[in-house]
Amino acid sequence: MFEEVRDGKTIDKVIEASLDELVRFAYYRVSNRADAEDIVHEAILRLLERVAHNPTPDKIRGYLFRIVYNLCQDHFRHKNAPSVSFEAVDMPDLSDDMLDNEEVDRVNGLLDGLPSREREVVRMNVVDNLSFVEISQILSIPQSTAKSRFTSGMEKLRKQYFTQKPL
Repeated sequence: MFEEVRDGKTIDKVIEASLDELVRFAYYRVSNRADAEDIVHEAILRLLERVAHNPTPDKIRGYLFRIVYNLCQDHFRHKNAPSVSFEAVDMPDLSDDMLDNEEVDRVNGLLDGLPSREREVVRMNVVDNLSFVEISQILSIPQSTAKSRFTSGMEKLRKQYFTQKPL
């Protein structure tokens, strides 16, 4: 159906493989499943429209995350919605034994205290499991800047974590 992409994957297979991650990525940012699905749907339509003009765009997955990220930003501008905490994210495959709710709340509070630029990079890497290459594409920043923001944010989290008393 579509032109071949790197490693023999077709665009539709890349979309299908990334679909759950994209919905989770959007849901984490907009805190509404229906809105997240609408955003991902719009992103796929925009991608396919672009593919019609350029049948083999580089790095489809990163480009798709970038579109979703931008649409989420637009969603906030239009709805003036507050940022979402980790509690709103459905985290499958994690047993209750692995997560201590008080500890999660503590880490979320510390993370919310980071500057937004660092917080976003840390969340994209840790929660969304995106590489620094993908993060740099999504945020339109150099890869070294993404790594620097991540390192700085993680260092601040470590310092705060070990100096702050538990809740």
